[in-house]
Amino acid sequence: MHLAGGSLLRLLAGAALIAALGAGTAAADTLRDALAATYATSPTLNAQREVLKGSDASVALAAAQARPQIAAQVGVNRDLTRSGVLVTNRSKGPILSGGLDVNLPLFAGGRIRNAMDAARARVEAGRAALRAVEGDVFAEAVETYMDVLRDRAVLDLNQNQVRVLTENLRATKQLYEAGDLTRTDIAQSDARLSSSKAQLALAQSRLSVSEESYLRVVGKRPEALASPPPLPPLPATANEATRIAIARNPRLTAALQQARAAGMDVRGAFADRLPTLSGVVGGDYVNYIGDEPGIGVPRSGVQTTVGLTTRIPLYQGGAPAARIRQARAAEGQLLEQTVATERLVVANARSAFVSYQASLKAIQSNQDAVTANELALRGTRAERSVGSRTVIEVLNAQQELLGSQVQLIAARRDAYVAGFRLLQAMGMASSEELGLKGGALYDALGNYDKVAGDWSDWGGAEKHQVRSTSTVKLAEAAPDRLIETPRLAEAVSAPAKPPPPLSAPVAANLPAPSKPASGSSGGWAIQLGAFARPGAPQALFAKVASRVGAKEPIYLSAGRVTRLLIGPYASRAEAEGACRSLGASIPCLPLRRD
Repeated sequence: MHLAGGSLLRLLAGAALIAALGAGTAAADTLRDALAATYATSPTLNAQREVLKGSDASVALAAAQARPQIAAQVGVNRDLTRSGVLVTNRSKGPILSGGLDVNLPLFAGGRIRNAMDAARARVEAGRAALRAVEGDVFAEAVETYMDVLRDRAVLDLNQNQVRVLTENLRATKQLYEAGDLTRTDIAQSDARLSSSKAQLALAQSRLSVSEESYLRVVGKRPEALASPPPLPPLPATANEATRIAIARNPRLTAALQQARAAGMDVRGAFADRLPTLSGVVGGDYVNYIGDEPGIGVPRSGVQTTVGLTTRIPLYQGGAPAARIRQARAAEGQLLEQTVATERLVVANARSAFVSYQASLKAIQSNQDAVTANELALRGTRAERSVGSRTVIEVLNAQQELLGSQVQLIAARRDAYVAGFRLLQAMGMASSEELGLKGGALYDALGNYDKVAGDWSDWGGAEKHQVRSTSTVKLAEAAPDRLIETPRLAEAVSAPAKPPPPLSAPVAANLPAPSKPASGSSGGWAIQLGAFARPGAPQALFAKVASRVGAKEPIYLSAGRVTRLLIGPYASRAEAEGACRSLGASIPCLPLRRD
């Protein structure tokens, strides 16, 4: 597998991988919009940027040890008393004195050089850590984005299920009044509707939780969300994913750089045993600003000096050896932690790969289950209309279809999240890979160039301005979905237009069911049910006669059951149109009459 550098989101173009989790519109927020908002306002990312700024400043701290140190001193003094050998005819003052000292380190045993190299290595580690945190935050943003899409789709399914079961209860009551069903059938339909309303309330609560998580991670409320773009090509094997992760994972890079910096600290500790050499330049000025200093003595004078100063440590009480051991132990700790990080990277890459592959297989299996359950529901409804199935069997078939649709949506969400987690494990989920650097609030290289080489003692006074977005007001403005549930239940219980098919939210991912070819000649009819009670078929025809025009009823008896057919119709399309005109409250099945 080859993945070009640059923008991952330029690769994420084309049709949506998960059409079932929400159709995108021109006004809808895209996944890129969510990631860009996360990148700009995430407190976790902004805090990590400040940590990196601190690492940049450590380079300047180390470099400052190799630069000249300049100090001046000024004083005004007056002698109060003199006695003994100190008695002179020199004026008691006041005396103005000043001095200037310049100290330039020439040799420090390698301590300064190693300190600078260690600071630079820690900056590299900080940059890698920032990339790792970016990957964590972006993966969480993708997960919350997909959670909202999933839970909205599941909520739509449950709302549609309530509508379907409400219409089913009405139809059951009508058939009971016609004498075809019993109170037991009504109770079963009513119980299933109540259970469906409870599932709807749970779906609403899960969506609210997902939207709150989205607000926490992205920093704004989720409005209309577009379907996510497809993921780029992923490795074909777990070993390939592991090799990429070992080479590119930022956490492993950070661990290696931290261990490298610790090695520099060890070499710097050895410098405590070595002599140091500094160049010294000094100047002094004295001025008797009061009385004359004495006969023949000038009022002021200047003295300058230049020289070399060396310090040769002979014995320091064992401190150098202790510092070396301490630095060695810190290096050993980081080397061991590097191995632990490598293990974690390998495990995460392989686990993400396995999860992604398993999710793909789950999508196919759940897709097959949805297709089979749709066919089973159609067949069960048709068989119920001729009296060979019971109401509870139809209700069970509806519940099986709903369960498989929910599982399909969850599998698609899981596959997308697992695929992005695999990208994260391979070190391909940073702002550079996602193409978000154009709007970055923090330029790591720019800040390093500004801070690391700064010679001024007067910088760093800028106060930090918080960039992260507070979500208190946004959270307070959120709707309470559970409070709205009773009104929703009342709405779906009221007479309404025929509900959409139960599989509508995932229809885009389902193969179209094959339809029997309709003949150009021959009679078609519609069947409105099978009845055991005498007179029930005639009563139902009288109820719908005004909606079928000049069509005639056909009563077919088989034992104690009488079927009601209405026709003839010239084609299957005409018969299906007649069924639609009757509404969803009346079971209707087109039939070919040879």
